[in-house]
Amino acid sequence: MVDIVRVSKTIEAPQKFVFDWCTDFREDDPKITGSLGKRKILEKTRKKAIYVSTYKGSDGASKTNVNIVTLKPPTSWHLDQFGEEDNEVGEYKLTKVGKNKTRLDMVFKETWKDIAEIPSIEEQISGVNRFWDIYVAALEKEYQSTKQ
Repeated sequence: MVDIVRVSKTIEAPQKFVFDWCTDFREDDPKITGSLGKRKILEKTRKKAIYVSTYKGSDGASKTNVNIVTLKPPTSWHLDQFGEEDNEVGEYKLTKVGKNKTRLDMVFKETWKDIAEIPSIEEQISGVNRFWDIYVAALEKEYQSTKQ
């Protein structure tokens, strides 16, 4: 089963700051959202980041996925995720919408594997929104702290 999920966020920070913040992949990033998942960075360069994530799957068991992020500064990046429950392709695009305001448009193509419960499109959109609302708040807080 394949699902397409589209989400946009408006962020109160300049495009360069948003790009740099969103693509500075770190092992402690899961803490931002309160996730108990773990992240191990395997490679991080100006053009690419590769990391492995471990998380609790839909069946309660530990699951792993590999994420390859291709950076296209200053306005976009591409995700290829290969996991036990799903594979995902993500496109992230930044658009300047004001002096210190940026829109982040995200499109995810989820290819689900044989798992007991595949989330509905509505549940997927809700989950992406919850996740990115927390990320946006942390990003905006960090940006505001740089202005003082």
